[in-house]
Amino acid sequence: MMPETLSVKALGGYIELQLPEVQEYYPNFIKLNTARNCLEYILRVQGYTLIYIPYYTCNVVLDAVKKINIAYQFYHVDVQLNPVLDFTVAPNECLLYTNYFGLKENTVKALKEKIDNLIVDNAQAFFSVALPGVDTFYSCRKFFGVPDGAYLQLSSEDRLSLTSDVSVSRFSHLIKRIDLGAEHGYADFIANNVDLEDNEIKNMSALSRRMMKSIDYEACLEARNDNFNYLHRSLSSYNELAVDPDSVNGPMAYPLLVPHQGLKTRLIAQKIFVPTYWPNVLNWVSSDSDEFYLAEHLLALPIDHRYDRDDMNRIIDTLKELL
Repeated sequence: MMPETLSVKALGGYIELQLPEVQEYYPNFIKLNTARNCLEYILRVQGYTLIYIPYYTCNVVLDAVKKINIAYQFYHVDVQLNPVLDFTVAPNECLLYTNYFGLKENTVKALKEKIDNLIVDNAQAFFSVALPGVDTFYSCRKFFGVPDGAYLQLSSEDRLSLTSDVSVSRFSHLIKRIDLGAEHGYADFIANNVDLEDNEIKNMSALSRRMMKSIDYEACLEARNDNFNYLHRSLSSYNELAVDPDSVNGPMAYPLLVPHQGLKTRLIAQKIFVPTYWPNVLNWVSSDSDEFYLAEHLLALPIDHRYDRDDMNRIIDTLKELL
């Protein structure tokens, strides 16, 4: 009798969750469990001795660096999210730059011409095409309703030997939001984030990969672009952040930079949930820095594929009452 193992397909029994199976957006990239682990993977394979990190970034980036005990130095970005490169990156060093909100593709291209060992953080830029030969990583759950998952383009042919992650215990916040509403799943969402903080580098789980194969990416891309451009036409006169509409390619959010205090709290009170990117920055930099201003005043307005023109009008009307 054939032994019952995970490698043998089960025939019969109960019917599983039914999802359409189409194509991953990045089928040829390395598939890992988290974006922060993509960065750790790069650093382990490439063997850099020092990494330059922007002050304006998530603290989990620093956690990944500290985990493998590599030296690091911070660098500044200006109020337009461009890097301030008042230093030289040595041959055995690298520079990490974030494609902020998926709107800095031109900056990434310019950096490629200047920096040999460039690492691009596309966690906020899922639809931005990775440049040839540039180590680049993406987050799945920042753009889609999946429990975890990340993609990595690696310039080296070397690979780490990994086991596969299991995501079934990180799924509850997604189904609770459908069945009970966003508020009922929020505690599970936070618990999921905590669970991922110390997770080892692993291959993407079968569940997350299956879900990533079921997404209509073209529809998601079109909706994000349409919603972004609609907000921009109404809010650009208020926005201190320069945005080139021609460079929009499935951005994560519409970043509205305004000098007004307390807008985030007032928007959240209207159930327009606006995150802070990133609260740790307020402890890393001085209060007169551009990064401090960005962390305090930038509103990342939701524009993703869940929303339509009526939702965008609600955001616009609410903001115009507050501004």
